[in-house]
Amino acid sequence: MDVLLVSTYELGHQPVHLASPAAALRAAGHSVRCLDLSVDAWEAEAAWWAEAVALSVPMHTAMRLAVRAARELRGVRPALPLAFYGLYAPVSRDLTVRGVADAAIGGEYEPALVRWVDAVAEGGAAASSEAPVVELGRTEFRVPTRNLLPPLDRYAHLQVDGEERPVGAVEASHGCAHECRHCPIPVWYHGRIRLVPRDVVLADIEQLVRMGARHVTFADPDFLNGWRHSLRLVREMHGAFPDLTFDCTTKVEHVLRHADLWPELARSGCLFVVSAFETMNDEVLARLDKGHTAADAARAVEVLRPAGIEIRPSFLPFTPWTTPTDLVDIIDFVVDADLVGNVDPVQYTIRLLLPEGSLLLEHPDIRPHLGPYDAEALTYTWRAEQPAMDALQERLAKMVERSAADGEGVVAAFLDVNAAVREAVGQRDALDVRALTAGSVEGRPRLTEPWFC
Repeated sequence: MDVLLVSTYELGHQPVHLASPAAALRAAGHSVRCLDLSVDAWEAEAAWWAEAVALSVPMHTAMRLAVRAARELRGVRPALPLAFYGLYAPVSRDLTVRGVADAAIGGEYEPALVRWVDAVAEGGAAASSEAPVVELGRTEFRVPTRNLLPPLDRYAHLQVDGEERPVGAVEASHGCAHECRHCPIPVWYHGRIRLVPRDVVLADIEQLVRMGARHVTFADPDFLNGWRHSLRLVREMHGAFPDLTFDCTTKVEHVLRHADLWPELARSGCLFVVSAFETMNDEVLARLDKGHTAADAARAVEVLRPAGIEIRPSFLPFTPWTTPTDLVDIIDFVVDADLVGNVDPVQYTIRLLLPEGSLLLEHPDIRPHLGPYDAEALTYTWRAEQPAMDALQERLAKMVERSAADGEGVVAAFLDVNAAVREAVGQRDALDVRALTAGSVEGRPRLTEPWFC
């Protein structure tokens, strides 16, 4: 059967969630094409070539874009079998399964996706079931098929030492051992992980290097969930490709718990670590069940920087409980820890998402703030305890978007955010641009595309 796999957004990377299912479907005897709408437009010929289409939805932004793409496709070929697969596929059943797709497959999706395509090929009903399928019992992993995808030079690059280097993204594990209440992963994985065999990951890295990659992003939800597995993988990767650098994502508590690993990881090519700091308000961190405090976040910087590794924090500054003072605390922390150049300005604007099944919906503190479910936005609506915070979030989001469109640098965008936040608390003190520029931006490794979920 002719199957078209479609990606809409994968954090600016060449999409592994096209390459991986492509390998599984081809092994099952199907013909596969891949289309990445983040870099290419809809191809009319491919849409008419396909006998079935599956859209990758590994995150919230991808899901919203995929729903739009599926509706467009339905307008052209209303009877074409269509499925969503990935972390967000089971979210908002009325909008996805009953609205624009015949099937929704989450978890370790490859086996169920292959079964769905097999059933369609055999003339069965396009819909696998009225309810989404969430499969976790996967045991077979194949090396992703990368030759069906656009070249790496069309995706995010590493910016370091005055040059830009091609980047490839791989996954060494799926799921997460933690159950942070605001995260969509534990809704389906329930604190479990699946390790991708090292030989599969290394073979994928090898083909990325042949394609020109000089840096690898480990796109696992948390690279140190299976730290022994990850450490052995890094050692083997560094032995095979000693000039290859990498970055990874891990929780603050893992940065601290495995402090002894970072010197070796740095020697093996680790340039920076992404970590979800979220906020400097310990009460909010406790509600989110993050497993760390504001003081822990500061210690994480102190652990990594002496090893030669920068941290790139992500933040969740806007929750129902956020106050203007909380935002000032984030700004002050970023300045005091010399992290201005490490934080993409969009991070100062992120607003809490509450998808269906979110563990945070069970927390009593969220109930007074909840509104109806917004099927288009794929989240329950909510209002802040302080109504002015909702308006401030919208103001900052427009400010940062305008700054990016105008090509302003990180420092200029940060100063605009700082001014707006301090105005919200009645402060008028300014920051010294020269003090921020010296040491906060130059030489800090970063990817050329800011990411958000």
